[in-house]
Amino acid sequence: MENPQGGNYAKESLNMDGVIPILMYHSISRQSGAAFFRPYAVPPERFAEQMAYLYNNGYTTLGVTQLIEARQKNHIPERCVVITFDDGFADFYVDALPVLKRYNQTASVYITTGYVGATSLWMQPDEGNRPMLTWEQIKAIQEAGVEIGAHSHTHPQQLDVLPVNKAYSEITRSKELLEQQLDRPILSFAYPHGCHSPRLCQMLKRAGYTSACAVKYAFSTPTDNPFALARIIITPDTDQQKFAASVAGKGWPISPVHERIQTKGWRFVRWCAHRLPRTIRLRWRELLSRPIQINRNLPPQ
Repeated sequence: MENPQGGNYAKESLNMDGVIPILMYHSISRQSGAAFFRPYAVPPERFAEQMAYLYNNGYTTLGVTQLIEARQKNHIPERCVVITFDDGFADFYVDALPVLKRYNQTASVYITTGYVGATSLWMQPDEGNRPMLTWEQIKAIQEAGVEIGAHSHTHPQQLDVLPVNKAYSEITRSKELLEQQLDRPILSFAYPHGCHSPRLCQMLKRAGYTSACAVKYAFSTPTDNPFALARIIITPDTDQQKFAASVAGKGWPISPVHERIQTKGWRFVRWCAHRLPRTIRLRWRELLSRPIQINRNLPPQ
């Protein structure tokens, strides 16, 4: 099925088309708080219904590194769904982990290491008080079979336009802290806000990662760039019908093989804005923080 805006939508058959839904969650909570955060807080009961659906309909769940390894072996499981959580909110431990255990499922959780054991201070003032996972909880999550990945150290607004040394520090410091605490290699990264670039992909390879998640609002495929994996967002408005369609490979574009010219242009605009005076940058950040509106008819970024 063709996307009228220039992309291709996945056909109905997940396995025949090689479509891989990588689901992106953030907070599992009824507390949505500020308007800009509402799309990122999925109620616990809705999340439980979604995981029950996967279990009852024979889906295999993977973490991101498991997916990369399966791709390398050319042996991706039938009815495969990858589950990811960004930021490292404490509600994962309370409201998501028990559900994953109940249904024998796994996931990848990406930790913002600068706020472990504290609150979501990068979202001040509106959402700066959300509790974050502690190191003890992160260790317990890993012991439960859930992959731990890095999500930068301070959650910069736009990692891809930072100076090279600052961007590399965000990438490596989070990895080093996690490896020190967990005594295990950290192989996967998730870009804050999905902001990535070819330069960042090379940095991640050099730092020892084997994969990284972008956003793109699109299905991944076996040929998707392992350092810019496409994901689809699960929001509070993702009811059971929408969820079933998404995990069956319907309703979202397929990630393009090459980076689109629009993406490169948008990155250049943000790069220029990052170098503006601070007062103008603050206004720019305010505009970027407005609630997201997802138009599934647009091509992926």
